[in-house]
Amino acid sequence: MKARAAAIVATLAAALLAVPLAAKSQPAAKTHRIGVLGLTSPDADASGIDAFRANLRELGYVEGRTITIESRWAEGRAERFPELAAQLVALKVDVIVTAFEPAIRAARKATATIPIVMVASVDAVRSGLVDSLARPGGNITGLSVSSELGAKQFELLREIIPALSRVVMLVRHNPEAAARRAQMKAGVQAQLGVTLDFVEVREPTEIARAFATVSASRPDAMIVFPAPLFLSHRDQIVDLARTARLPVIYPDRHFVDGGGLISFGPSLVEMFRRAAYFVDRILKGAKPADLPVEQSTKFDLAINLKTAKALNLTIPRTVLVQADKVIR
Repeated sequence: MKARAAAIVATLAAALLAVPLAAKSQPAAKTHRIGVLGLTSPDADASGIDAFRANLRELGYVEGRTITIESRWAEGRAERFPELAAQLVALKVDVIVTAFEPAIRAARKATATIPIVMVASVDAVRSGLVDSLARPGGNITGLSVSSELGAKQFELLREIIPALSRVVMLVRHNPEAAARRAQMKAGVQAQLGVTLDFVEVREPTEIARAFATVSASRPDAMIVFPAPLFLSHRDQIVDLARTARLPVIYPDRHFVDGGGLISFGPSLVEMFRRAAYFVDRILKGAKPADLPVEQSTKFDLAINLKTAKALNLTIPRTVLVQADKVIR
């Protein structure tokens, strides 16, 4: 009996001793590295990045334990994207998150293997970033904005300015977009009877000159294209539009908060929030080539009635009832 009891005790002791040894033999959980190629600065992009982080937490990730986020900020200078993308690749991040075509292209050029989650790409298929929405192919997936966004902006301008006949679009210089812009120009003229001209800007120092050129030609309105350069210089652009007494529709409601007339565009906060879903799927083993690209379904319309009054414009009730935000 004593021998049997001694055997049981020995067995239990061996089991207890084996527990820490077994625990020590288990590999530590991997800490995933997420690269963020930022357009402007941590402060300017805070709302979107905060939404991205919040959704990662909801999905069970703990920053500093199960994930780390490596951020690189271009400060609105698109020429920095290649260098910053290369830095993230050198860090061997597991996935890169970035927004808008110039940054997405820079990331794709820097790596053909690290997955890239795009945010707010305008018509990703037509721009050649993915093969199709259902089967992206390559190493890019994420969220895209339909080219119909531009059509809605023209509709809004026409409701506000019934006699709309000529519009200027402020765009970032991009030789690769020349064919698409020519097609858009022809389509706007044929379908809406509105003349569309493009004013290109390469550097921040050219913004004021661009507005001087536009003011001299006196178009009925301007559309500001969603480019990192313009997002990071929105205060200057709103001031120049105010001085020129030019009705402008912007891509983001922050312009309207700063005194801009009207904005209509995808909710960047919601798109960054949704980007966390793609990151989660990729970190769990999904391939970007097999993750369907999603079209943005939430758009924000913001209107500044103070600015409308200063421009002697009356915003129709049909437009006001659609607005997500109205500044009175």
